[in-house]
Amino acid sequence: MSRGLDELAAEVVACRACPRLVEWREAVAASPRAAFRGQRYWARPLPGFGDPDPWLVIVGLAPAAHGGNRTGRIFTGDRSADFLVAALHRSGLASQPASVSADDGLALHGCRMTAAVRCAPPANRPTPDELARCRPYLIRELALCPGADVVLALGAIAWDAVLRTVEAPRPWPRFGHGAEALLDGRTLLGSYHPSQQNTFTGRLTAPMMNAVLARARELSRTGRKSRTS
Repeated sequence: MSRGLDELAAEVVACRACPRLVEWREAVAASPRAAFRGQRYWARPLPGFGDPDPWLVIVGLAPAAHGGNRTGRIFTGDRSADFLVAALHRSGLASQPASVSADDGLALHGCRMTAAVRCAPPANRPTPDELARCRPYLIRELALCPGADVVLALGAIAWDAVLRTVEAPRPWPRFGHGAEALLDGRTLLGSYHPSQQNTFTGRLTAPMMNAVLARARELSRTGRKSRTS
C-alpha cells in the first residue's frame, strides 16, 4: 500500500492537466503575500499526507493558495490547518498541534489527509471539469487505503466528490455537519470546512470538530480499538 501511495504521489505532483489551475498556482507563487516574501513556493499539485494504512481519511476541498501551495503539504501553513491539526492532536491522531511546514515533524496516526482537487483554485472554487479530472486520484487513494472504514468530508464539495468516487445512486444523501451515509462498506461523515469563514464566525467551533472526530472513531472498528489499546 505504501509503495502504491508513493507512486500515486509522484503522478499527482507531476500533473498539469488543468491549465487554469496550473496558471493560478504558479502566478500565486510569483507574487507572494508580504508575509511570505522571499519564500520559495511549492506551486505544484499536492498528494495526500499521513498514515499509509489509516482507518480515517479526511477529504478537504483543495490546497490553500498561500498554505499548501506554499508549503508543499496538504493542510499546512494556513488558518484551516491550524484549526484542523489542533483538533487531530486533541483526538490523538496527530503528533503535534500545529502544521506549519513540510519539515516540521508532524506525523498522523491512523488518519490521512487529502483533497478533492490537488491544486489551489482561484477563489477556492474549482470548476466541475477540474473536479472531474482530479477524481481518479481520489478514487485511487481511497482504494489504496482499504482499512479506512470512515471518510470525513470537509464541506459540501468534498462530500460530493466522495459520493462521485463510488458512483453513489441518486438521490444523494445531503451534506450537513455531522451527516452520515453508508457507502460500499465505508461511512461517509460530514463536517463544515475549517475555513476562516466558518471558524471565525462560530459556524464551526473546536467542540464541534472534537465531536465529529469522536464520532468518526465510534464508527470505525479500527478507530475504536486504537483508542482502547
